[in-house]
Amino acid sequence: MEVSPIKIVTALLLLVFCNSAPAAPPSHFYTVTVDYSMSWLWVEARFNNPVDSVTARSRNAGKYLTDARSCDRDADIRMRNRRMMLPEGGVRCLNYTVNLKRAADEYRNARELVPQNIVVSPSHWLWRPELYDETEIELQFRLPENVIVSVPWQPVDGDATRYRIGRSPESAYAPAIFGEFDYRELDVPGSTLRVTLLQTRAPMDNDAIMDWVQATAKDVSLAYGLFPNPSPQVVIIPVTSRRSSSPVPFGRVIRDGGETVELFINPTMPQEDFLGDWTATHEFSHLMHPYLHSEYRWITEGLAQYYQNVLLTRAGAYEELEAWQKIYAGLERGRRSRPELSPNAAASGGVRSARMKVYWSGAALALMADVTLRERSNGAETLDTVLQRLQACCLPSADVWTGPEFFAKLDSLIDEPVFMPLYRRYADTAGFPDTSEVFERLGLRVSDDEVSIRRKAELAHIRLAITRMDTQAARSRDRLAASD
Repeated sequence: MEVSPIKIVTALLLLVFCNSAPAAPPSHFYTVTVDYSMSWLWVEARFNNPVDSVTARSRNAGKYLTDARSCDRDADIRMRNRRMMLPEGGVRCLNYTVNLKRAADEYRNARELVPQNIVVSPSHWLWRPELYDETEIELQFRLPENVIVSVPWQPVDGDATRYRIGRSPESAYAPAIFGEFDYRELDVPGSTLRVTLLQTRAPMDNDAIMDWVQATAKDVSLAYGLFPNPSPQVVIIPVTSRRSSSPVPFGRVIRDGGETVELFINPTMPQEDFLGDWTATHEFSHLMHPYLHSEYRWITEGLAQYYQNVLLTRAGAYEELEAWQKIYAGLERGRRSRPELSPNAAASGGVRSARMKVYWSGAALALMADVTLRERSNGAETLDTVLQRLQACCLPSADVWTGPEFFAKLDSLIDEPVFMPLYRRYADTAGFPDTSEVFERLGLRVSDDEVSIRRKAELAHIRLAITRMDTQAARSRDRLAASD
């Protein structure tokens, strides 16, 4: 049988196409140069295709832009709000200059930092085209001698001056930090934390603070054996002037080009107080889920509330009864908060007086889901294992999720739905999820708001499994506390 030459050529082309390596995502290349006094920042952007506009995320970015011009042809560049309008037909190369010192004045906590620490969000100085699909920016820093940089983006080939930027939820403005500060890479199960400790004029024990960060991240890995993000930026910001009795008065997670955990600390407090504080555990726990739209934050805040108590008990910071008392007290605060509102209504309306409903409604669902999964699988399937599967398939995520999308994805990772039935029952129902039956079956009795434990309850084995202490983690914490 004769074969047409056209068919032969077509077959060869298909063979080459199918066996070739996948093409690398198209990239724009940025070179960012910082002057020796850290007062100015010069950027050269080379695009992979003609670009007719670039945008900065901050509405104030135009105030710090002192010069912008095409480097491949003479043309006028116009400004429209936070968009830089490039010449018709686009340009492939752009140079611009930013007043770095002036942009740094935006950072409200700078007054406590030494002058060698400059914090300037890329939202104020990174002008870029919109990133679609797999398009990325590769960025190279050129820094003065002894100056280092900390950014949320992932380093390329371990190079501390070269980074890759892709799409992200852009939940807030992430920090970029230039100067001389304490930077360390801390290994924990499944991850290397890129930790920046900003410096103040007041003395502080940097080693003790770094030990606490590492210990807390290890506590979070007790959920399923791995820390949920393989390489997050962690920024520790000393704020001794804040009026707070807590060693960690505030923390937050930012999803902006990467995942950043910011922890504001009072470094004058003893390490024992840090090891007993829940803020860092709560914030690190947020990395176990994608970024959800704000009207569904009751789900993610509740998940972190549940895990902060469970994980600190597994790590030995809380006794079992203490943990359940904390969980019960939180659920009660949620139940008493704006009972006429549903969880979705409380979160989407921005109602300040409904804060406890927002923070604890999702914790009630997390507890219910965890118990259901453990009971029907004889302990083989848990909330921990479902979140581990989520991490393996989908995290970190570049997208903004809805509550139903998140719960539907969790249900897709198990044999029989658990999460969407809970969502449909409670998300738009006024009041608060009723956990009294779950408490009773776990052997948790409540009298006058005091929890007691009934050892021979129906699901006592599940209660014990949820909070079972990890002996190695507890001993490690004890050693740190003893070294203070």
